[in-house]
Amino acid sequence: MATILRKLHLYYYFALTALVFYLFYPFFYYTSRNPERYKTLNFFRKINAALPLLLSGIFWRIKTEQPLNKDAVYVICPNHTSFLDIPILLLIGRGNHHFIGKDELKTNPVLRIFFETIDIAVKRESKLSSYRAFKKAAANISRGMSLIIFPEGGILDHFPPKLHRFKNGAFRLAIEQQTPIVPVTIANAWQIFFDDGKQFGSRPGVIDIFVHQPIETVGLTVEDDEILKHKVHQVINSKLSEYEDRQKRSRKDSALSTARR
Repeated sequence: MATILRKLHLYYYFALTALVFYLFYPFFYYTSRNPERYKTLNFFRKINAALPLLLSGIFWRIKTEQPLNKDAVYVICPNHTSFLDIPILLLIGRGNHHFIGKDELKTNPVLRIFFETIDIAVKRESKLSSYRAFKKAAANISRGMSLIIFPEGGILDHFPPKLHRFKNGAFRLAIEQQTPIVPVTIANAWQIFFDDGKQFGSRPGVIDIFVHQPIETVGLTVEDDEILKHKVHQVINSKLSEYEDRQKRSRKDSALSTARR
């Protein structure tokens, strides 16, 4: 019964996402035609991300070590375990920002318009496509657009998810552009929206997100990309471990409390 309810909730969330998207489509179309309107486009994208989540009972709790400056440019690097990570990052993004994502997203009926305009699609198996994607991202950063990129390269097959090895592209780019990197830990989105290869579904709940202090790249050279990559990986992995330990203690305390009654 629980599995059926979670599938129904998932379909309900998708229906809401599609409904809100098509209600806002004229705004998306108009603002995506001209890069000068991308800030306005991101404002509507934020609403498009928030409404389906709220209406399906999915809330978020964002803890920020240092407030992000909406006028500053960042390379934002989150872990990636769930479809919900993209709408979550739209809620976190400030000012003008864009994504790098897999080429398959251009076939998604909701995301296609964005990956044909403001966002950058990349064929992960193609070195030429990756080169062109990062060259375009560098040009966008130099024009004042923050970049959101998942350094794991995608959602990898492992359930429950673990933080995997990072790819170098985001870190080399941040160093070349002398742009601060912002690690982001999305702690439990996979528990709200899940697909373990056997079952899939979603449920109401609260997603915990931790926006870490920006890591400066001024003075670093491309030879330092491994050090920077390791530092960002360590920040996110430490927070995930801390969060998991806290959840285990909470479940243990709850079980002890129930046993004493």
